[in-house]
Amino acid sequence: MKNKKALNILKEFSMSIGAVIMGLLVSVIFVTISSGNGIGDSISLLFSSIWKGSFGDPAQRIETFVFATPLIFTGLAHAVAFRTGLFNIGVEGQFIIGMLMAALVGMIPGIPSFIHIPLIILGGALGGAVWAGIPGYLKAKFGTNEVVNTIMMNFIAMHFSNYFVYQKFKVEGTVATPIIEKSGQLTRFLGEEYRLSTGIFIAIILVILIYILLWKTTIGYELRAVGLSPDAAEYGGVNIKKNIILAMAISGTIAGIGGAIHVAGVQHQAMQLFGFPNFGMDGIAVALVAKSNPIGVIFSAILFGALNLSAGTLMLFGIPKTISYLIQGVVILFIAAGYIFKWIAEKKKKEATINE
Repeated sequence: MKNKKALNILKEFSMSIGAVIMGLLVSVIFVTISSGNGIGDSISLLFSSIWKGSFGDPAQRIETFVFATPLIFTGLAHAVAFRTGLFNIGVEGQFIIGMLMAALVGMIPGIPSFIHIPLIILGGALGGAVWAGIPGYLKAKFGTNEVVNTIMMNFIAMHFSNYFVYQKFKVEGTVATPIIEKSGQLTRFLGEEYRLSTGIFIAIILVILIYILLWKTTIGYELRAVGLSPDAAEYGGVNIKKNIILAMAISGTIAGIGGAIHVAGVQHQAMQLFGFPNFGMDGIAVALVAKSNPIGVIFSAILFGALNLSAGTLMLFGIPKTISYLIQGVVILFIAAGYIFKWIAEKKKKEATINE
């Protein structure tokens, strides 16, 4: 039984593992062209530079987990939406609103730490839930496309955040809000010289809770049923509209908490944004590689966190830092291709069944 379960898990993630390997192999070709080295030397150069840039010493290893922590939240947010058959491209904006809410709540003085930190997390969760709930309601009520609506909400979130940061709470001579109160800052348990905070434990706890929600509760069963086949789910008595709104709200809540944790644990202030932080966009890749499995999101986030961190180190070895983004792009491309082939195979199977 255990061997069969392990085989099923391996089969589920085989496409993701293959996509990562292909991404690395394609990148080796570009490293060979740019460096002028042979294939063997290029493989050694690429792998060693990525390793040294992300896990080469204790400081780099710790920073890799700093980079991975927000990706766990955004990857998990996308995973919930994907499981329900939704494309919540607005995770980026929901993360930004979470950061803004954390900064605003975090500046309130005179609150004990054991109350202040939960308030910051709650503020981020509510902000993200509302920001995702709006396009969720529009889709459920009027049938609008959640992709278009959530993309627009991203830009609104960025400019909305900038209004508060730059016009209302900016510190003179900066483009950021004041530092949040000490009582609102998460503990950096490895020392103040490192940026890793207890936020990573909150991320892991949330992963476990979402896994339980999706696979051990009636709510999770209904969400997954809507994602697998809305018509069959509705025939079985599942309220499609309610679950669309619920899935978007849960997804936004997770993203908002991620933004709040990022401010409370790493930034300690909200900053004026001249572009998207890209945690939400990278979260799409994290969820795809993890096959929308909450537990898989942890490992996928570490992978992408390592690639993002090592981008700067690649340049020291004469490799363009864009190689790390190339790897991510190729991985997504191969995973998307896998889904397309799967869809074509299922379509042919259905046609063959009908013809019989």
